[in-house]
Order: sequence, then structure tokens, then C-alpha cells
Amino acid sequence: MRVEKRVIGKLEKCYALAPFFYKGKECFLAASEKEAECRIYDMEGTMLEVVWNSPGGVMTMVQNPDCGGQFLATRRFYSPNDSSEASIITAFPRMKGGWEVQTLTKLPFVHRFDILRNQGRKYLIACTLKSGHKYKDDWSEPGKVYGAELPSDLSPYHDDHPLKLEIIKDSMLKNHGYSKICRNGTEKGVIACHQGVYEISPPQEGKDMWRIEKLLETPASEAFFADIDRCGEEELFLFSPFHGDKLEVYKKRDGRFRKIYEHPKKLEFLHAAGKGYIGSTPAVFIGHRKDDMDLLALISGSNGELKTCTLDHGCGAANVLYRHTQGRDILIAANREIDELAMYYLNA
Repeated sequence: MRVEKRVIGKLEKCYALAPFFYKGKECFLAASEKEAECRIYDMEGTMLEVVWNSPGGVMTMVQNPDCGGQFLATRRFYSPNDSSEASIITAFPRMKGGWEVQTLTKLPFVHRFDILRNQGRKYLIACTLKSGHKYKDDWSEPGKVYGAELPSDLSPYHDDHPLKLEIIKDSMLKNHGYSKICRNGTEKGVIACHQGVYEISPPQEGKDMWRIEKLLETPASEAFFADIDRCGEEELFLFSPFHGDKLEVYKKRDGRFRKIYEHPKKLEFLHAAGKGYIGSTPAVFIGHRKDDMDLLALISGSNGELKTCTLDHGCGAANVLYRHTQGRDILIAANREIDELAMYYLNA
């Protein structure tokens, strides 16, 4: 495999990435964890616009489906110890240029969120890392998962009229990990915390209850599905424990998830997670933020054994985003520890 790296920008403590379809073309969003910019880039790596200069504290960004250039983002989540003013905002382009930013809902310590679609409706699912603290590094007030049906028009919501959320699940210690899956036409959230891994489904038509299924009791910082061995059934990948150093893979057998692989090397402060392809080969992309700070691709060999390829070293990616465009496999990385936005062209 041959990897071509292209640095497309410097952004202090770059953290969040998201796909973004804007003005008729495929783009992506990049934003900072600290007091720095939120930017729009095209898939050539050209910066198109700055959405805002500050505040930052952006952990998650999601484009609102079927709403043009509107997207949602977390703001003012600066660290587990400095996020009591965090919220979810909406951003949309003004007719005469520039961007309008409004508060959708105030939610202290909100870290991850998403928009789930089901039966023609949209739902907001939001996860708080914790619910409060009395001193630095205090975890005595666990996080929660919140939800709400997302109205088609978000313009009425602002600081004085926030969207109301309901608590779906509480007692979620170190509630950090989130990914999305689609099963039987329903989008669901996969949530990882100290108590384990949960699959949460939005309400069905005519019902108002969210459904919760516990998949594993293993403490995890991230959990996501990918069919890396092309068996037709997705494997479950875990980073364990919170900001931990263990990469594990589980496969469902006899109705239970059983561990089939653990990476032989400790990867300190595992954080970036993504999936995609290198040529026709499925790949899982991993980044860790301490020690060697490698960016890795995990693939399945011809004998079915998992093997690791190093894409970069010393970069400390916080998040990655895979896109296949113009016949090329591209991995975009927010290399937080070196304040670098980079695109990796992956050639089989």
C-alpha cells in the first residue's frame, strides 16, 4: 500500500470533522476543540469558508438532512473539566453571505450527538460525558443520553426558547463513545461508556419510547461496527477503557459478542475511529494521541488474520473521516496534537 499525505491547513487543537454537502458539491467541515475556527473545505483540500472564528469547543458536527447548508454542532466543550456552558447550535448560510448561528439547546457537558432518521421523522440523540462535578477530574455525576424529535424548522429555537430534551438513559459514567448504524431501515446510535456498549433506537411510528439494548459490559471509550473480513456480518470494534490503550474486536456468536482479537501493542489514548476501504479491501482506521501517536489502518489478510498498516507517525489524530471521491480513497485527519489538518490518499 502506498500513502500520499497532504497537509491542507493548520488549525489549533483541530478536533471535529464531518461530511458536508454544500453548494452542490461534496465538502467537509473541520473545527477546533479550543477557541479557533470552524471551516469548510472541498474534497481537493481547498478551504472555502470560515463559518466562525470562535467560540470553539466543538466535539461533534452533523449536517441536517434535507435542509440545505444547515448543520448542527456542539460548542464550548473545552475539556471534561470545562464544559458546563456547552450547547448544541444550528448554523446556516445567510442569503447575503456569512452564517447565522443560533442555540438549539443548552446541554452542559454534551460531547456527542447525532440526527437519526426513522419512518420519515428525524430525531436528535445527545450524549453528555458527565452531568457535573465538584472539583477537577471529578466523575461522581455520570452522564446521560437525551433525545427529542427534531422539528423540520429549527429557526424558532434560540437561547430563550431551546429545544426540550427528554432523558433516555442515565448513570452513564464517562459517556464518551458514539457511532451510527442502520439496521432494517432504522438508524440507531451505538454508545460506549464505563458500563459498556449500548444500542439505542428512536421511537417507532405511533410510539414515544426509545429502545435500549445492552450489547456488552466491557468499559469502552469508542464502539463501532465494520465488516472487516467481508463475512457479511459486522464486527464490533472497541477502544477500552476510557481514553484507553486496548483495541479489541468482537464477533457475535450464539447470540453474544465474543472477543476475537486484541491488538498486540498498547496504543495509548486511543481516540480516532473510522471505517472505509483501501481499493476493494475494507479497512478500519485508528488514531491514538499519546506515545507514538500513530495513524493506523486495520485490514483482514488473505488468511483472515487482522493486520495493521501504519499510515502516519507522531500525528495524534483526534478524529478521522473517510471519503471515496473521484475514484480515490481519502482519509481526512484532524491531527490535534500537532495542530494539523491532513488528507491521506490511500493507494492499494
